[in-house]
Amino acid sequence: MKIIGLIGGMSWESTIPYYKIINEEIKTKLGGFHSAKIILYSVDFDEIEKCQSCENWEKSALILGDVAKKLEMSGADFILICTNTMHKVYMQIKSMIKIPVIHIADATASELKKRKTFNAGLLGTKYTLTQDFYKQRLIEQGINVIIPNEEDIEQINKIIFNELCLGKIEEFSKKKILEIMMRLKNKGADGIILGCTEIGLLIKQNDFELPLFDTTEIHAKYAVESAL
Repeated sequence: MKIIGLIGGMSWESTIPYYKIINEEIKTKLGGFHSAKIILYSVDFDEIEKCQSCENWEKSALILGDVAKKLEMSGADFILICTNTMHKVYMQIKSMIKIPVIHIADATASELKKRKTFNAGLLGTKYTLTQDFYKQRLIEQGINVIIPNEEDIEQINKIIFNELCLGKIEEFSKKKILEIMMRLKNKGADGIILGCTEIGLLIKQNDFELPLFDTTEIHAKYAVESAL
């Protein structure tokens, strides 16, 4: 079994499902008392969020790149960045180490294609939705990406940072997200990507009629396949 390196804490609320899903999958596949070999480095999200809000991506890349180097030195065979948004600096992090970094959008695209979903509505932070670092990765793999309107993007972003990252699960916000998802369906989406690792804390498959692609779950399960 390979050793999985996790860069977590962005937010820690969504890092917990990574750890849980990976270990559950290993147990399912190997049985007995088996669990995953994981090295987790959990960052202080306040520091990263400040970099995001002032768009100092260079500083955040250096912080996370240093974490990746520490995971590599500690024996990790490959790394997952446990957040969608910080894949903005994926290439910089990747260039600082010799071990692979599994891109969350690549894992998601693979699952979308497996389930024959090529018109995907995307939910996420305003950075993920308005910039190309994530969407383009999906487009290059044959996925048509449908994003919410400007007002809805701001609404989603507020729910993520003001509530979900702080562990707050609000029914009113769930209703708002479901309304946004319905608008994406009306724009032609045949599936919805939960493109923020916290959104899966709020929205589940039985809440909506279209297939949902929870990037946290997809990324974590992909890690298990790579580890075995």
